[in-house]
Amino acid sequence: MGMFQVQVTVANPQSPERLFQEPFWVDTGALYSFAPEDRLHTIGIVPKFTRDLVFADGKKDRRLAGEAAFSIEGTDETITCLIVFGPPGSLLLLGATALENFGVQPDPTTQKLRPITAVIAAAWASRTVPLAKRSPP
Repeated sequence: MGMFQVQVTVANPQSPERLFQEPFWVDTGALYSFAPEDRLHTIGIVPKFTRDLVFADGKKDRRLAGEAAFSIEGTDETITCLIVFGPPGSLLLLGATALENFGVQPDPTTQKLRPITAVIAAAWASRTVPLAKRSPP
């Protein structure tokens, strides 16, 4: 799939007026979204936990992660998503979990995001089970 960018607004969930808007690379190979730590600190996003990562070149690292309110060009929603604090000057990446949260997938032909229908363990989710007997499969 060819790489392309979409306009993303990243805001502080506690202070939505603190934000930045930039083109992010759509990266279905990245689980999480990624932005330079200095950009996240500027809008008051604070780290909440760490994540172990493996980069495309095979390097491993442990990075800080937090939560940001995302708005993606072409959608009419703002959704809080996990974001990894990258080194200053790093790429802005829109990862697979954010794409799934928004219910979109990349269309390599048009180089745009298009809506998808979510599938949720159809056989189990659609089953009617009395509340008292519910347990995971």
